[in-house]
Amino acid sequence: MPLSRDAVLLRIFIGEDDKAGHQPLYEAIVLKAREMGLAGATVLRGPMGFGHSSVLHTTKILRLSQDLPLVIEIVDTEDKVRAFVDAIESMMGSGLVTLEKVQVVRYGNGKTGETG
Repeated sequence: MPLSRDAVLLRIFIGEDDKAGHQPLYEAIVLKAREMGLAGATVLRGPMGFGHSSVLHTTKILRLSQDLPLVIEIVDTEDKVRAFVDAIESMMGSGLVTLEKVQVVRYGNGKTGETG
């Protein structure tokens, strides 16, 4: 499915320990994006960060941090992304959600493993 050249980038900043019921929140968000037919979703794990509480979460502390920062990125048309944000509102606790306009330069249809 082609993606419009003019799109939006949704970023959702949450903690690794955040839950949607008994399921990790990041998992629930990605599965919902897939269910709603969005172009794709990527979860990025950060080695360090803090949020509104100013509590520092890092892998540098002697003990393993149990709540590292995660960013979920989704790019699609503005209408689809805004509908998605409405759909996940009930599963979100704390966190930061941002939206910005982007231009899609390339999406899919790349042949892998071919030469020439």
